[in-house]
Amino acid sequence: MKALGGQVAIVTGGGSGIGEVTARMLAAEGAQVVICGRRQAPVDAVARSIEKDGGLCVARAVDLENGDDAAAFVAWTLERFGRVDVLVNNAGHSSHARSIRWVDRKEWDSVMAVNLTAVYVLTQAVLPGMLARGQGTIVTVGSLAALKAGLIGGAVYGAAKAAVRNLMAHVHNTLRNRGIRATLIMPAEVDTPILDKRPHNPDAAARATMMQAEDVARAIVLAVTLPPRTVIEEIVMSPTIQRDQSQDIAVAAMAGAPAGAV
Repeated sequence: MKALGGQVAIVTGGGSGIGEVTARMLAAEGAQVVICGRRQAPVDAVARSIEKDGGLCVARAVDLENGDDAAAFVAWTLERFGRVDVLVNNAGHSSHARSIRWVDRKEWDSVMAVNLTAVYVLTQAVLPGMLARGQGTIVTVGSLAALKAGLIGGAVYGAAKAAVRNLMAHVHNTLRNRGIRATLIMPAEVDTPILDKRPHNPDAAARATMMQAEDVARAIVLAVTLPPRTVIEEIVMSPTIQRDQSQDIAVAAMAGAPAGAV
C-alpha cells in the first residue's frame, strides 16, 4: 500500500507552482487529493492530468480572501469524502507595493486574508475530524520573509508570514499530544508564477539560481509521509547560490509610490 493510501489531502493554490507539484506528488503517494484555486479552469486542468496519470484528484474554485468560502470548501470536502487527513496551506500572494510607506489598506487586507486568515479558517475547519481520529498533518508554506524582513517579500507579506509561523507553532505546541502534526516550511526565492507579479520581474539568469517548485513540494511530502510518531516543526530552504538582489530592492522600494516621491 502506498504511504498515503486511503487518506484525503487538501492542497490550496493547486493550479500552478508549488501547489500543483505537491498535489501530483501526494496523489502519487496514494492520497485522494482535493485542490483549489481562484479560477476553475487551471485547477480542473491539474486534476484531469493527475487522474490521467492514475491518481485521484478533484478541483474546486475558491476565493480564499473570503473566509466563508474557505470554510465552505472544507465542508464540501468533508461531505464528499468524509475526512481530511492532510491540509497543505500553500496559497498565497503579495502586494505590489513592498515598502510600508506605500502599501494601501486594500492590499494589506487582501494579503493578510489569503496568507493568514485563510490558514486560520482552513486549519480550524479540519481540526475536529483530525482530533476525533487522533491524527492529522497540517503543512503551511510560509516564507523566509518571516525571518528576514525587507523589500523582497515586502511589509505586509512578511508580517503575514511571521504571524502564520506563530500560528503553526501554536497548533504544534497545543495539539501535538493529541496526534496533530503542524509543519511550517519557509522557502526563500522559488521560480514560480508568483514572481511575475513582483515590482521587478526577475530575468532568466536570476531565476536559474532559484529553487524550483519541486524542491519545496518534496519537503512538503517528506513532512506528510513521515511516520505519525515524527513531526518536522520547521524547515528553512534557500538557494545554494545567493544572487545579487540590489536591483530588485531598488525597484521594490518605490513600487506603489506616488509621483514625485523620494
